[in-house]
Amino acid sequence: MKKQESGTTPKLSTKTNNDSQNPLLELFTSGIRDLYWAENHLVKSLPKMISAATDPKLKKTIESHLVETQGHVRRIEQIFTLLNEKPIAKKCDAMEGLTKEGEGMVEETEQGTVARDMGIILASQKVEHYEIASYNGLFKLAEQLGLNEVGALLAETLSEEKLADEKLADLADKEIDYKIADKA
Repeated sequence: MKKQESGTTPKLSTKTNNDSQNPLLELFTSGIRDLYWAENHLVKSLPKMISAATDPKLKKTIESHLVETQGHVRRIEQIFTLLNEKPIAKKCDAMEGLTKEGEGMVEETEQGTVARDMGIILASQKVEHYEIASYNGLFKLAEQLGLNEVGALLAETLSEEKLADEKLADLADKEIDYKIADKA
């Protein structure tokens, strides 16, 4: 039996707002709710990485990013206000998986080792790359929807996420590599 094509585009329904008629706005709102959950989850997860890290510069980098992440939560709450939406989180399976993977790396490595610090950096960069992709996509969508104030807030966070990723990469390249060479 051959599948018949209907010739119509399937409708996107994210079920975020029953009154909304614009599927792109629904997609956007769903993405914001996803990031709201993700950032709140990171606020709870980052202290574990700080405790597990050995390198003082790595600890300081993660501590600094925790403060930024708390700011990201507040910024998303501003976005909800601008959208006239309640700040409701939608579970982000991707972030949950990435943080579980990071916790697994900590459990699988010995405390106080370069391997653990490198594992924390690797896990943290995966999180940053997910956030960069998410914020970039939502920024582009905000532009398409004419949500200029919202777009400005997203661009600010996107810039901070990119900088956090660069700091982690620099730390891995300079600090941690130096320690590995020292032990060889």
